[in-house]
Amino acid sequence: MNIEELREYCLSKKGAIECFPFDEVTLVFKIHKMFALTNLDGNLSVNLKCDPEKAIELREKYPAVKPGYHMNKKLWNTVEIDGSINDSLIKSWIDDSYQLVFDSLTKKQKEEVNHLENNKNK
Repeated sequence: MNIEELREYCLSKKGAIECFPFDEVTLVFKIHKMFALTNLDGNLSVNLKCDPEKAIELREKYPAVKPGYHMNKKLWNTVEIDGSINDSLIKSWIDDSYQLVFDSLTKKQKEEVNHLENNKNK
């Protein structure tokens, strides 16, 4: 997976947008709240939200999965995209992160995400 594939996959999620809220090299993907972020300078990695128990399990199983860099270490993992983890697994973790964030949205925010998606498909 390269940065364009990562970007395209994150933006394919319902209502997802990209922005640079922190600086010009930290690309954030969000639906009201962020579900993924990556740094555009240096080695490719992505920070993903994760269930706390699963986060620990993934870190123990995969050397390329670390506690979230500059994030709440309990809820976020940094996944180094170095070829050691197959793309379909990384995509499933992006899906999980997206779903955790979507589930945490208010009813109104969920409706807005669905509305954005419906307008995007017109």
